[in-house]
Amino acid sequence: MTAEVKPAALQLTERQEARRRRILHASARLASRGGFDAVQMREVAENSGVALGTLYRYFPSKVHLLVATMQDQLQHMHETLRKRPPTEEEPAARVAQTLMRAFRALQREPHLADAMVRALTFADRSVSPEVDTVSRLTTAIILDAMGLDEAPTAEQLSAVRVIEHTWHSALITWLSGRASIAQVKIDIETVCRLIDLTAPTPAR
Repeated sequence: MTAEVKPAALQLTERQEARRRRILHASARLASRGGFDAVQMREVAENSGVALGTLYRYFPSKVHLLVATMQDQLQHMHETLRKRPPTEEEPAARVAQTLMRAFRALQREPHLADAMVRALTFADRSVSPEVDTVSRLTTAIILDAMGLDEAPTAEQLSAVRVIEHTWHSALITWLSGRASIAQVKIDIETVCRLIDLTAPTPAR
């Protein structure tokens, strides 16, 4: 069963969507070079070729912009993982493999990863819809990796939420230098065992 999640957004014209994509690409480029502090709204506007007022109409703050950038990055990861699904056979191992692939993609751009995670940490209620979309995208990635034939049970969804929280926490501890990649891998593989524990018992 495949989960389909689209980032929540207003209906945009083709021209508006192209402008939005330029803004997100500019944000990602600046964050990749210097992290959270390097993303200044005026510079983003200049780099994306839009007026500063136009930028603020799309994204009211830097936090809104960077959370939207994380949405965009996760959407791209999701598409890539669908084209190259995990090779492991068991659901728990498939999810662990998938999350480590996503983690390594972020590892290649540590400044960008740090900027996006800091934005999520700073997000207040005004950014709730965007943060919720990040969560839904992460959930969709996990559910796709599980390869379920039927809709997930309440217990399985609970396990997915715990796995999602652990993945985000592992990313934060790695970015802060408090965990190695090896430790992250162990933590991810350990929490993914919840998938086996919550799997429905086959009917006899």
